[in-house]
Amino acid sequence: MNKLSNQNIDELLLILETRFKNNMKRHPNHTWNEIKHMILQKKSNLQSLFMMESSLGEPDLVYLNNDSLTYVDCSLETPKGRINTCYDDEALEKRKKFKPLASSVGLANSMGITLLNFEEYKELQKYGPFDQKTSSWLNTPTDIRVLGGAIFGDFRYNTVFMYHNGADSYYSSRGFRGKLVL
Repeated sequence: MNKLSNQNIDELLLILETRFKNNMKRHPNHTWNEIKHMILQKKSNLQSLFMMESSLGEPDLVYLNNDSLTYVDCSLETPKGRINTCYDDEALEKRKKFKPLASSVGLANSMGITLLNFEEYKELQKYGPFDQKTSSWLNTPTDIRVLGGAIFGDFRYNTVFMYHNGADSYYSSRGFRGKLVL
């Protein structure tokens, strides 16, 4: 993990504050000062949010199912800095031809975030719509993954869809959305 400079931190906090204030419907019961304090409580939060922002995820605070304060990638389409990834490192290792550079799960782990599951992805769409032209890998249940598959979602026809694919597949229009629980 690279150490963020004070300038990086100041710029990141300004971006997050602006996005927070421009999207109050995502978090109506909180103030920026309260959230900023929570972010600064844990230095790894800054690093994760910086990496989410740097990979074009446009992280913002939303509520996901359990009402926990969670930063989620809110870019309209799957973050451009995280496309062309297969599902996880196991799939990456098994792929012999035309191997992608990374896996979604591996990249998320290196960023200190996790992939959304399908329920969280559906909940995120209340703040959207997101992924109308792209798709996002989703945290896949073990019983599907052990059979070689993985799930992904998108939003089409005013509906949230979940699909399956081989975990080793990858596409230029598929990446992943991550979450960071504060």
